[in-house]
Amino acid sequence: MPSRLNRRDFVKVSAAAGAGLATGLAAGPALAVTEAPVARPPAAPAVGGSRARPVVISSANGHKYTHGGRQTCVETAFAAMTAGSDVLEALIAGVNIVELDPLDDSVGYGGLPNADGVVQLDACCMHGPLKRAGGVACLEGVRTPSRVAHAVMQMTDHHLLVGRDAQSFARQLGFTVEGDLNTDNSRAKWLEWKRRVDPGHYLDPAKRVQAALEAGHSMVRDGLIDAEHLYGTINCNGVNARGEVCGVTTTSGLAWKIPGRVGDSPILGAGLYVDGEIGAAGSTGRGEANLYNLSSYAIVERMRQGASPLDAGLEALRRIRDTTTEPRLLNDRGTPNFNVSFYIVNARGEYAGASLYANRFAVCTENGAEIRETTPLYEGRPADDPPAA
Repeated sequence: MPSRLNRRDFVKVSAAAGAGLATGLAAGPALAVTEAPVARPPAAPAVGGSRARPVVISSANGHKYTHGGRQTCVETAFAAMTAGSDVLEALIAGVNIVELDPLDDSVGYGGLPNADGVVQLDACCMHGPLKRAGGVACLEGVRTPSRVAHAVMQMTDHHLLVGRDAQSFARQLGFTVEGDLNTDNSRAKWLEWKRRVDPGHYLDPAKRVQAALEAGHSMVRDGLIDAEHLYGTINCNGVNARGEVCGVTTTSGLAWKIPGRVGDSPILGAGLYVDGEIGAAGSTGRGEANLYNLSSYAIVERMRQGASPLDAGLEALRRIRDTTTEPRLLNDRGTPNFNVSFYIVNARGEYAGASLYANRFAVCTENGAEIRETTPLYEGRPADDPPAA
């Protein structure tokens, strides 16, 4: 974990960072990459003139990695946002830190690759006041897919670009496209997965799927992979003092996925949903469960009806529980054998982290950044403990 600043130092650093980002996002060290800057949208109007408590909330890796700098994702985003930067630009500057940090193998550069050893990245962003969004899926060769998603939002009439055409779009805009985004760490873990999943070269399809799942979980049990990094992802949402809400989700997806698989992260209403008048919700965990229920959209709609962020998140988790019926997705207790976590904020700045099983999330307010525990729907862990030797 990075060293922590006291509140006085945090305010000083935040002011300095925010001032730099307010004059142009490419100025900070988190964006020191050879990629083309994109045009900024016009200043967004205040939402009904209301005032909110500024807050940035994210998955826990948003307050763990610094890419060699002094601030984490949530600290960087909060500093820029409160200094006057567009909320979405501030959030993207924050998640760029995690995308570029090779120590986080769940997103961006060094993210755990697909079954062929290729890093394929997904991202989505939504701008509440402007009521616009952009996304990319199966993007290869660009370390910061969140910035390409932002460019899709700003420069096209579309929401989602995929595969080699998303890469061509990025190249045309001047983004650096690399041949391989693996690091020594991500490549070594892929090779270890291959050794475990395919010792006899090939299995029949049903056995191969189970073998792949078990190989991943065994690497978690052996401490080779963080349990949360099996599915990857960082979601980061924020609201400023004017009640302007935005969000971004970016990921390398399910580790060792079938090439071409797209999870919930780049899909509006699943891995991210923002309504500028109501709030934002995003997620990490098993994307297929989230896609089936369009959970982020459901959460924002429940908040529209008056539910608190926490109550809305727990209701979405119950829906996931109720729609998870396949035996292969259930543990011995009859509950889901995977985790899903939601990071939620409303337009007043009230926030919550909710999950099927215990997890953590990051939050930054005027009091600084911290890691908090989510509110779980279930006690214990998703997978059953292996039998004693």
